[in-house]
Amino acid sequence: MADANMNNTETEHVSIDSEAAHVISSAVECHGDDDDVGALHDVVKGLPSHAVKDLLSVGVCTRCILRLFGIRGNIYSISVISPSILNSVIGEQRHDEEISSNSKESEFEEVLCALCLGILQFTYCDDKEIPVKKGNANDMAVAISELVKREGYQIDSFSLEVSVPPIILENEHSVRLYMKRKYGTETWFQAGPFSQSISAKDALKFSLAKPLETMLDCKSGISNFRIRLTFSHKASKVVQSVAVSKQGCKRIKTGISVDSLDDSVAGDIKCSDLADATVERSFDGLQDNESSECFKFPLEKVNDACRLVLLCQRTPIYFGGRYLKYSRNVSQTRWIIDDERMGEASVEEIIGSNIQPLCQGDNYKFHAAGREDIDVRMLGSGRPFLVEVQNARRIPSEAFVREIETNINNLENKLVGVKNLKVVGIEGWTVMREGEAEKQKQYAALVWISRPLEDVDLDSISSLKDMQILQGTPIRVLHRRSPLQREKIIHWMKIERIGGSSQYFLLHLCTQAGTYIKEFVHGDLGRTHPSIGSILGCRAEILQLDVTDVKMDCFLTE
Repeated sequence: MADANMNNTETEHVSIDSEAAHVISSAVECHGDDDDVGALHDVVKGLPSHAVKDLLSVGVCTRCILRLFGIRGNIYSISVISPSILNSVIGEQRHDEEISSNSKESEFEEVLCALCLGILQFTYCDDKEIPVKKGNANDMAVAISELVKREGYQIDSFSLEVSVPPIILENEHSVRLYMKRKYGTETWFQAGPFSQSISAKDALKFSLAKPLETMLDCKSGISNFRIRLTFSHKASKVVQSVAVSKQGCKRIKTGISVDSLDDSVAGDIKCSDLADATVERSFDGLQDNESSECFKFPLEKVNDACRLVLLCQRTPIYFGGRYLKYSRNVSQTRWIIDDERMGEASVEEIIGSNIQPLCQGDNYKFHAAGREDIDVRMLGSGRPFLVEVQNARRIPSEAFVREIETNINNLENKLVGVKNLKVVGIEGWTVMREGEAEKQKQYAALVWISRPLEDVDLDSISSLKDMQILQGTPIRVLHRRSPLQREKIIHWMKIERIGGSSQYFLLHLCTQAGTYIKEFVHGDLGRTHPSIGSILGCRAEILQLDVTDVKMDCFLTE
């Protein structure tokens, strides 16, 4: 009967303290070290001392013990968390074991945790495989914040991402099975504290979030600036290879660019999320499989700490606007053939090279709603475009964006201009792409015909509305495009005479997106029908072409 009362008391403590963890962590935020010790003391007193001693004896660290019992909140960032604290509290409950417990303190401190592999002891190997031991969460947060500041990031918030080796999930399952077999009949265990356990990655986030918020002077949460800690361990290779072989090592969208990293680091980051998710699902299906021989206990001694790859990265910033191209010798994107540049510059380079340095980004990508040939000017309202700046250090303000637009428009060569430049979200990409297929485009073409232009020609051309034409793939692009027949619509046309010339005129027209205008004028040896030449019954050639409007509801106003 006495045992039953003791067990009921322990169950009550576990239940109350798990529920009160948020309250305790709030107190930890507001008070000093003495209150930290008191808050931790209250939490530990609520745990079953014999089970805590058992976990300590098999090499489980203090923070792992707390998370196994479902303790949550900022208590993980307390600097005084150590086996000595557990031993001192347990000693109050079992005075006869105090001397023995204290004598083992140094041993506990020196050994890497068999469960988290030292991650929650802030012990790891850096990218040069040099062992690093941080005294507490605050020391590790200092190293992270120094990296952020050294890289020169302007931030108003951050998200903390953690990836841990899959073997930690295997170890946790082994510990749960062990505890269930040994203590499954006790009341405190049946109350379910282990079902409320938190993961090693969440415990590390609890440890680091608060000190990082203080050092970086901003809040953590959902943010476009990400601090990512990727831990890997050679003991996880077998577990990870099994997980990855089942589903393939696909890139997981994490917002981290790995293209510039070395192969080993990039491999860790690309596969870590997939392996974690796969192994976690596997272990979830084995929670009650007590007879499984895949999990061994006691856990193997850990001799080597995890390797840590620490990355800071901002998700892409998108600049949207409309560009104008005034030169007939500027391509839209950088154009190199046989190591020789085509044209004197590109729209992509002129705009991107003015945006990226001011944002202090790693690189940029240029996207536009369609394209014009190198010898075609883009006038009028301009063509919608996006510049995607990757890992920008500087947060663009409205004044900053106006500065970029002014710099581009004031370039001496006046090859390219921009209008309505602004920072847009990822939805700007969707809006541009959705409108691209439906857009109409207006042109002005300088045309020569083999006979004098007559008044009846003006009337016959202007009378044609929403005329359907059939275009085969132009001869000039057959080397890179499939030979297809495309139906396109010419919405309207108008001829403007040129004074003093009877065979030259300006053709103004509005067409469906994707119409080949040059071929529509000269007919492309009959591959486009009807054409201006066939309509007028003579030879027609296009001498110059300008795009005068791209009709899309995209980046139209300031």
